[in-house]
Amino acid sequence: MADSKPASGYKTAGGKAAAFEIASYLKERAALVEAALARSVAAPDGPAGRLFEAMRYSLLAGGKRLRPVLAIAACEAVGGAAEAAMGFACAIEMIHTYSLIHDDLPCMDDDDLRRGRPTNHKVYGEAMATLAGDGLLTDAFTVLARSAPGVPAAVVIETVAELAEAAGSAGMVGGQVIDLLGEGRALSLEELEYLHSKKTGALFVAAVCCGARLGGASQAQIRALREYAQALGLAFQVVDDLIDVEESTENVGKRTHKDEARGKATYPSLIGVARSREMARELAGKARHALAGFDHRAEPLRALASFAVERKL
Repeated sequence: MADSKPASGYKTAGGKAAAFEIASYLKERAALVEAALARSVAAPDGPAGRLFEAMRYSLLAGGKRLRPVLAIAACEAVGGAAEAAMGFACAIEMIHTYSLIHDDLPCMDDDDLRRGRPTNHKVYGEAMATLAGDGLLTDAFTVLARSAPGVPAAVVIETVAELAEAAGSAGMVGGQVIDLLGEGRALSLEELEYLHSKKTGALFVAAVCCGARLGGASQAQIRALREYAQALGLAFQVVDDLIDVEESTENVGKRTHKDEARGKATYPSLIGVARSREMARELAGKARHALAGFDHRAEPLRALASFAVERKL
């Protein structure tokens, strides 16, 4: 596939390419995703208006948009254009948002704060929040199936299948079940890693591998990117556990110190804070190593591995 221009985020000095700036890349790509999300979930008039208002309340609440940005970065890493993965990027963020709405419900984590403002059910009630999550999950596949013009139908079908598997009983939902059943009992490190490979890691892997597939990746490239995403997803979860222990609710924008209160196993509780930090950095290094066969177009992915670990360490 023909070479493409370096991804935005590169700064030049004296006519020479300088270090890649992940902050610039994240800001630009997140803005593209925000605009596409707003178009994907429009607010119609009529009886469904309240439902779409609830869906948009959580979907357009901001955040790092890390999963959709990973999808776009993976697409670009194999020579694809960002537009080829934009529909999928929106779909995976819609699914992530649905999971947050449902996680916050009283029957689950019972949280009242998300991204610095009241959770969906606190504003719209439990029934509407549940339906808002249902709507985002289902509509995500409409957005995906109708996107990526010019991409072969077989590639779109495989992308739909992988995203559904990552979101469902074999992935995120299954991981959430393991998490619920594990409350109040000791888990081994191996059990904890398995749990988070489903609950958190599955969507990271889908984001990277599906984004690359839509960009025309080879099977060898997808295998390497799957290794990258598995390490990155686990590193992200380790850091999340550290944030829950070390940061305040005011700084994070959601309730912290809740894992310990619910009797959940975490990396700091199993291996300590210092070793958890070390583990996160080792995983980021493993993720970057998996990209050894890629050229400059994978620089955003390399930088994202570091960003995921250093964001709060």
